Amino acid sequence: MLELYHNAISTCSQKVRLVLAHKGLEFESHEIDLFGGGQHAPEYVKLNPNHVVPTLVNDGAVLIESTLINECVNDAFPEPAMLPTDPAARHGARLWLKLLDDRIHPATGVVTFAIGPRSILLRQPKEVREANTNAIPDPARRAVRRSVIERGVEAPEFAGALGTLVGLLDRMEQALPASAGWLSGEAFGLADAGVLPYVLRLDHLFITSAIEARPKVLDWYQRVQALPAFATGVAAWLTPPLVGMMRENGEAVWPEVAPIVERASGRG
Repeated sequence: MLELYHNAISTCSQKVRLVLAHKGLEFESHEIDLFGGGQHAPEYVKLNPNHVVPTLVNDGAVLIESTLINECVNDAFPEPAMLPTDPAARHGARLWLKLLDDRIHPATGVVTFAIGPRSILLRQPKEVREANTNAIPDPARRAVRRSVIERGVEAPEFAGALGTLVGLLDRMEQALPASAGWLSGEAFGLADAGVLPYVLRLDHLFITSAIEARPKVLDWYQRVQALPAFATGVAAWLTPPLVGMMRENGEAVWPEVAPIVERASGRG
């Protein structure tokens, strides 16, 4: 029995659902309202003391940290394999996952909250917004979250974070084979499932042109979206109003964002 505590729009939830779907695994769903502070509820924090999603419960074992969850799922349910058999190739796939955890995920949080749900959060009563921000355990993350919600794309953290995400696209463009191929090796795997939500987030925030400017990245992105697992594990959970709101907010600030994307392009 698999139980997944997750959120539809959460990047980390998306990559775990994508892996579960690719392996044909069903789960009992527990959706967590991140904007409403459900990740800070005492009963959830007992499962995940980091106040984040997702959390996967497998026969009573509580698994946290999306990268490690996916590794565990791949070990427990080995077919289809989502890591190469060659040790060096496995190392290469895991380097992508380390990059995501070390640099890409923190940067995505900055860019997301400066644009995407900012309008929703600013409409909340200030005491509700502050309570949810203050519940973030890490003081550095707490300060950055407050900064980007208050100042949006003018926050001092924004340009560097967006540059990091554009750099991810450049790395992908350099690494992907000239003909159709995958970041994980010969087949779609954990590296591809891990990267997909971050490219999708750029698309949802109206930064689509940065994807389209890189032909191999665009081809990869389209091929991932064509997978049955994407429809089941990602697209089926997204609500058009929420995605539409994120795109509209991204389009509204595109005149400020476009020059940053242009300056960041090519960093790799």
